[in-house]
Amino acid sequence: MNKIIIAATFVSSMVSLHVSASIPESSPKELLQTVPVPAQVCVSCHGAQGQGLDVAGPKLAGLSASYMVKQIKLFQVGQRQNALMQPMAMTVQGDNIQVAADYFASQAVDDITLRYRGDKVAIADPAEKLAYQGDWARDIPACFTCHGPSAIGAEQFPRLAGQQASYIKSQLEAWQKGTRKGDADNMMGNVASKLTAIEIDKLAHYFASLK
Repeated sequence: MNKIIIAATFVSSMVSLHVSASIPESSPKELLQTVPVPAQVCVSCHGAQGQGLDVAGPKLAGLSASYMVKQIKLFQVGQRQNALMQPMAMTVQGDNIQVAADYFASQAVDDITLRYRGDKVAIADPAEKLAYQGDWARDIPACFTCHGPSAIGAEQFPRLAGQQASYIKSQLEAWQKGTRKGDADNMMGNVASKLTAIEIDKLAHYFASLK
């Protein structure tokens, strides 16, 4: 716990040093002032509008508030593991968790053409096939079954469309290794355990391309 507290103090101090880098050059400096105080600790990695910052942090805009609240709490209890996020999550407590989640959930995302499970029958691309149809021979459901049309997400199922490919890949690998837990019945752990490394890579890039 002492290590977490020390790391949290260090990370919080670094946020004030790097916060200007998290604001797009085309946006006014005043943009930061619109971010609620409890959410400002998230800005240096996820951006002032939750659009993500390259490999620093994934997109939060487009995720539901209930999903983000749960994930913060999972980091706090160690069911999700990340050297940066765990101490950062410890700095947001009580009602402030909901405040931060509500803010990022309210940020705009681009509209995309919705693709539904039954839209295609003959699919050649393996990643697209898994997204639309799954692989019932391996008990893998279609990704769109839970994550919605075009994987735009809903409630506890996060938006995958337009998310960073590197982040999606790292999370599928974390489910495989058991370093990420916390979903009902270990659903994602079971699914990820049946995917090959090539399938994980292709799925990550497929979902990132849905914009």
